[in-house]
Amino acid sequence: MKLATRVLTFLVALEHVGILVLEMFFWNHPVGQRIFGMTPEVSAASATLAANQGLYNGFLAAGLFWGLFTGRRTVLIFFLTCIVVAGLFGGLTAKTSILLTQGLPALVALLLTLATKGDSRE
Repeated sequence: MKLATRVLTFLVALEHVGILVLEMFFWNHPVGQRIFGMTPEVSAASATLAANQGLYNGFLAAGLFWGLFTGRRTVLIFFLTCIVVAGLFGGLTAKTSILLTQGLPALVALLLTLATKGDSRE
């Protein structure tokens, strides 16, 4: 796997760890409220839902780390595709910027992964 592909995929995984932290631990905190543009009332009412979303983002990151660690291209393709689809859905239904902040980096990493020759552990 090319270095650029691995580095970008690693950065996408780190982004999803960051999202996990924000959604699970800082949603109902002034930092999370500022980042997500919420009032204390809105963040308090939706904190459980956000924690659930954060956990899913953690699973996406874990999948990417697993694929990077094992060198399994098919694992990376699967999890990057999941993130692209989630980015599209989030961008269309929640906040347009999700297309650029989550969907686009994952799409570029996915395209690089697809363009890179697989290894024997596929």
